Formats: sequence, C-alpha cells, structure tokens
Amino acid sequence: MVAATRLDVLSALQPLRIAHVITRLINGGADENTVISCNEAVRSGHQVVLVHGAQTRPEILATVDERVNIVELPSLMRPIAPLGDVKALGDLVRTFRRLRPDVVHTHTSKAGILGRLAAHVARVPVVVHGVHIVPFVNGGRLETFAYLTAERAVQGMTHAFIDVSPGVRDLCVKAGVGAPERHHVVESGFDLSRFRVAKQPGDWRELLRLEPDDPRPPVVLMLAVFEARKRHLELLERLPGIAARFPRVRFVFAGDGSLRDAIATRVRTLGIERNVVLTGFHPHPEQLIALADICLLASAREGLPRVLMQYLAGGKPAIAPALPCIDDVLRHDVNGLIVRSDDLDGLADAVVALLDDPARRARLARGAETTQLSEWDAARMGERLEAVYADVIRERVPQHLPGSREAVTS
Repeated sequence: MVAATRLDVLSALQPLRIAHVITRLINGGADENTVISCNEAVRSGHQVVLVHGAQTRPEILATVDERVNIVELPSLMRPIAPLGDVKALGDLVRTFRRLRPDVVHTHTSKAGILGRLAAHVARVPVVVHGVHIVPFVNGGRLETFAYLTAERAVQGMTHAFIDVSPGVRDLCVKAGVGAPERHHVVESGFDLSRFRVAKQPGDWRELLRLEPDDPRPPVVLMLAVFEARKRHLELLERLPGIAARFPRVRFVFAGDGSLRDAIATRVRTLGIERNVVLTGFHPHPEQLIALADICLLASAREGLPRVLMQYLAGGKPAIAPALPCIDDVLRHDVNGLIVRSDDLDGLADAVVALLDDPARRARLARGAETTQLSEWDAARMGERLEAVYADVIRERVPQHLPGSREAVTS
C-alpha cells in the first residue's frame, strides 16, 4: 500500500492527463468505481478522459462529472470476438496517440488486456490496471487458462495494479500476475454518509405491493446486476420453500441486465410473484438498504464487492458466499453470515435462520453498524489513487513533469 505521504510528490507535478478505460458502463460495482475514480481525479484538478465501449446505461453516464471528457468506442465490446478485438485495439491506440495521456488506468478484464496493450504501443508513460475481480478464480479450466495467459502476457506492460482488497492482491501474486511490489490495495470507494443516514423510500408500501391494512413484511434485499455470475436464477429455486415458511416475506431484487426477462419468467413459473419484487434500476439503493431486514449476495465470482460495504454502511446484516476475499470485511456471526460458495441451499438456510431469529438479526445489525469502513470512502480512494500514480511517476520519470514523456523508455 502506498503511504499517504507520497501525495506530496504530486505537488511538484503539473495536473495529470488521465485516461480511464472500461468495456461497459452499466450499474455494476466496477463501473461505479470507474466513474468515482474519474470524478475524484477531475475534482483534484486533473484532466480526465473516460473511454468506454458501446454498452452503457444512461443513469450511470449521468453520474459522470461534466468536466470529464467521455469517449465512446463502439468496437470495445465485452464478449471475446477476435476480429472486433483487433479493431478495438487499433481504436484504443489511435485514441491514446490523440489524447497523449500521462496515465492510462484500465478497469475489468477485457478492457484491461486491450487497454494495456494499446497504451504500450502508444508509449503512454504510466499504465495502471484496476483489479476488481479475479477472472481466473472459480471459472472453468479453459477460461482460467485463457485469462491467466492474457494477464501474464501484459503484466510486464503494467506499472501498477490497483487491487480492491488484500485478498484480490494475494490471489494475483500467487498466480504470478504482477510482482508483489507492483500491487497496491485501494478499496473501492463510495459515499459512505449516503448509506449511513438513508431513510427507507417514501413509497415503500407500493414498492412491496402491500394493501393499505397489510402489516410490514420482512424484507430481504439483493442489489446485483442481472447476469449469470450473480446466480439470481439459482437462488430463485430456493425461494418457494422460504415463502412457504414465511408467507409475508418480500425478496427485493434491485438491478437490471441481460437476464431480466428470464428471471421474471422464472418467478412466475415458480408461483412466487407475491414474494418477489423486481425493481429494475433503482436510483437510491441506500433507501432500499434502509428498508431491508437482511441483505444478500449470491455471486459465484467477485473481487470484494462494494455492495457488501454498502449493506454494512446501512447497518444491515449481510449473507454472502465464502468467496476468496469476502472475509476481508464480513465477519461470520458478527456482522453477517458466510456460507460455502457452492452451497446456495446453505445460503437459503441462513436466510431462514435470520428470519426466524429477530434477536440474532438485531445483534448482527449492530455489528454491521460498527464495522470500520473508512477505507471505502470515495474521497479517500481518490487520494490513494493519486498516491499510486505519483509513486509510479517518481519511479519512471524522477526528474521530469508528466508531460516530459521523451524521458520515458517503453
């Protein structure tokens, strides 16, 4: 981790030209992290460009600071497509040569590979990669091999890795992706105060589809993009049993994505329409957390998902699978419950256990409220990213300002 005192290096430098690169901008943790990184940098006086692919959501684009220059590259797509990826690589090279950034900071796996290759070809002085998820863990053998091969191929072009947790860093180092000294842990920041003081939505009765005289039901919330690795469909299979035991329970799934129609269809097929609420994108996730009694994560793969910290910042107990980095912040039977990553039946049992035990639920909520989360503050994240940039610049261009790229060897 870079010491805070390294920030004084920046005081001797001109404002940096920073290009952030991500494949898509949807309502996911990595996407929100990227936008916050851009916003914090531009607020610190840097010139920032956000380069993204064609898949976007207007609501997240609306959160980008107006001073950030946005560049869309339609060729940059998430699915692997050799011909399209070659075009995307060329488009990124031309974009970097035109923008002449001092720093390229890539995010997510596909943009990370192509972005770092392009930055190397374009002779960008400083290349940083944000590791939000470890793609070669909990995947198939072929997928693991492909990701590891690609990551190892570009690690020599990467001057620093930004890891969202110590666990993510350790997994990368163990796999031979980047030397230990190149890895820096910077937790994925957000506006902590927004979640700590949130109130439940004013229309909560309508949202939960309650009749005027209905008592408030227990609410179980999952905030997650509707895509396969979040395992909504698998979780749904366990809900009829829970609903039979707790007929008034409401499961609120907030988010959107490619599986939205499949999830809605499965809810109807299982006959649990009364118990399951699909909100779509919700502009105030903090209000949904304030409404919830229990918060869930069911993902098969994650880095250290920032939504988990948002749950805890809202003072709500969380139930999550034992992913490689989850115990960096979630403590079993202290601020939530951890179940085996391959055991969604166990996750359902944990939900039942908390629904059935209000006293235990209240104790875990108190544990959530007192969880130390200051490292996840958005402003703190911005400061620490600047410290990493400054550290690399001092190493690579010790006697020159960022614009003096003729002193940098590729």
